[in-house]
Amino acid sequence: MTGMTSNDTLERLAQVIESRKGADPDTSYVARLFHKGTDAILKKVGEEATETVMAAKDGDPQKIVYEVADLWFHSMVALAAFNLRPADVLAELARREGLSGLQEFAQRGTPAGGHTP
Repeated sequence: MTGMTSNDTLERLAQVIESRKGADPDTSYVARLFHKGTDAILKKVGEEATETVMAAKDGDPQKIVYEVADLWFHSMVALAAFNLRPADVLAELARREGLSGLQEFAQRGTPAGGHTP
């Protein structure tokens, strides 16, 4: 995989997700999620986020990577549900690059804890 970047991997996965949006829900997990609707997709993101937290609390690196992969995958499905791509998230991360977390929160008008008053 020399020469491949994580951006390439994310973009290839995004293309697969996009190609399966309208596939048969009986043969494609992604199609099944889209068939169930946005609420089902967002519920999966929440479930995977919880599983990621639990894996991190267990401290097993392999479980953490596995659960983060599930979280990223389902987050990408959610992005696709809103016609967004990984490039949109990467552009936002690039925009934040070089900013301290406190500067970024200040630009958003959000307190450092991430909650609005």
